[in-house]
This record gives sequence, C-alpha cells and structure tokens, in this order.
Amino acid sequence: MAFSEYQLLSVLAQEMNMRKAAERLFVSQPALSQRLQNIEKEWGTKLFLRSQKGLSLTPAGELVVKLADEMLQKEEGIKEKIQALEFEVHGTLKLACASIVGQNWLPKVLKKFVERYPRAKISLVTGWSSEILKSIYEDEVHIGIIRGTPDWKGPKHHLFHDTLYLVDKEIKTIEEVMKTDRPFIQFKSDSNYYQEIQEWWHRQFHTSPKRTFVVDQIETCKQMTLNGIGYAILPAITLNGAENDIYKIPLKDEHDTLIQRDTWLLGYESAFKLRQVEAFVEVVEEYLQTEIDEYS
Repeated sequence: MAFSEYQLLSVLAQEMNMRKAAERLFVSQPALSQRLQNIEKEWGTKLFLRSQKGLSLTPAGELVVKLADEMLQKEEGIKEKIQALEFEVHGTLKLACASIVGQNWLPKVLKKFVERYPRAKISLVTGWSSEILKSIYEDEVHIGIIRGTPDWKGPKHHLFHDTLYLVDKEIKTIEEVMKTDRPFIQFKSDSNYYQEIQEWWHRQFHTSPKRTFVVDQIETCKQMTLNGIGYAILPAITLNGAENDIYKIPLKDEHDTLIQRDTWLLGYESAFKLRQVEAFVEVVEEYLQTEIDEYS
C-alpha cells in the first residue's frame, strides 16, 4: 500500500466515521468509500464494518491499521532524521512534560522556541512524571521534563529546583497548623511527590491531618487555597508572586534545610542528536541563564 493509503486507514480508525474521516482527508465520502473498497479488495477481506452508528474494526482491520500506524511512524522518523541533517530546524519536537511545569514554566520557553524556529512543529503531552518516564521508555516522545529524582541512566539535564510552601490565608506559622480546623487541601499526584509530603507531615506533627480535601488538579488545589477554603502545600513554581493576602511558609527537613523539588530534562542520547531537540535545549539553557541574571 502507498503511504497515502496508510494515512487513510489510520484516520478512519481514529474517527470511526466516514464523514469526519473524509473531511480530515479532504476528499468526498464516495471517493473515500471507493478507496477503502480497493484497499479491502487488495487485502482480500473486510477491514471495517459499516452501520448507522459508524464504523467498527474487524479483527483483520485491527491488524492492518496497526501496520499502517507503524509505517506512518517510521516514515515520520525517517523524515525527521533527514531534516536533522539540515542547518535550519524542521521536524516535530515530541515533548512530554509534567503537568505542573507545562502549566507554569514551559509556555515561556516554547514561546521563544517557536519565535526562533517557526518551521519546527511541537507535539506536547502532559501528565504525571511517572507517565512522562513511561512515554520516554516506550519511545513515544523525544525528550521529557519530569519532577523529582528520576531513575534514568541516559542523558539528563537539571533545569531548576523550587521550594515547597505551606500556603494559607490565615495560618502564619507551622505551629498553627494543628490548632486549626481548616482542611488540608491536597491534589492527586504521582507517588513520589505524595510520599514526600506525607513524610514531612508525619515528621513534623506525628499524626494525621484533622480534615483533608483531595482534588484532581494542582490548579484546583491552588484556587481553593487562594479563596480561603483551606491550606495546601504547593511548590514555588505555582506561586508567581501575584497572590495577595497569602501566607507562604517554607517547608524544612529534619536538618532545617529547605525542602525543594527538582525538575529534569531527559531522554535517550539518540534523541538529543536531533536538530530540533538540540535547538530546544539551547533555548532552555538561554532562558534559564536569563532567569539567573534577573535574580542575581
């Protein structure tokens, strides 16, 4: 099959609807239907079943669509390697990033990147750091930005660290925490971050919080805290300095040292040789140096 046919099958499998697939492929429905019939004739079997509700894959269709996706991915990989040979940055930068960094730090870096390299494309996924590591291991992305201490044997670049704060509208000192009936607002995170907070809490108070709210996103946690619903432990990256009437108490360990979260950029060595990845790393380093200069 030609690569255009691989793309046709991949889009059909994503949309499971002839009309929507035809719109994405910029062809008419009759033309798309005819091309699908020719492909199925070539394979000697039905790949999709049609009904009033749309399309569904046959077992044979699942196998052929898997092949189509693999071939498209290989084609894209070859194109990226060819483009990496050129001086000008082309190709797609496939980046996975911890959500908290993707919301609060990465947009400023990407703005500089796209301004400098307008022909480069960006594919960005966000999630927990554990999910980002999985994406890199499975070669779904070129590089990843994660939080915490990664167990990674390949190249990794330390980006920055930020302090953890207990944040509240009323609580001014750590000692006041056990005296209040206000709820402790927590957000769902990967086990590494959650464990770090739990260890600090039990080391500090030797008991569990009186009341706890758990929300699904760190931004929800932050907004509930800013609106005075309760207190939370938030990293400095989420606190841009514009918060009014909020007390921020830095967390310290048993040695009276600030507790901080590290942020890393990592990937396989082969990925860092791609021109679009090299260009992104250069922009990141320049941005970090600018931040250092501003605070020095």
